[in-house]
Amino acid sequence: MSASKIKKDDLVRVIAGKDKGKEGKVLSVDPKNHKVLVEGVNKVYKHSKPSVHNQQGGIIEKEAPIDISNVMYLYKGNTVRVGFQGEKKDKVRVARVNGKTETID
Repeated sequence: MSASKIKKDDLVRVIAGKDKGKEGKVLSVDPKNHKVLVEGVNKVYKHSKPSVHNQQGGIIEKEAPIDISNVMYLYKGNTVRVGFQGEKKDKVRVARVNGKTETID
């Protein structure tokens, strides 16, 4: 399996779906299922009964994972494609901007 181009704490913009155009920080990445959890994006509401942990119960609002293909990395305020350069230990993530590459990390 290849390395994920989107990592935790990256700033991304949603490019498809009901939250298209929203931006947020990546909270977690699930490379096995190709999903990311983005702060403030794809909000879902869960109705919960009163329990030991939540004695009042009610409606809980939280983010749901979205497909990694529906987000793009934000670099200097613009969405860019992300790639890799180098071999083995020298491998770094790069942003591909207007035919040029600029190191991200």
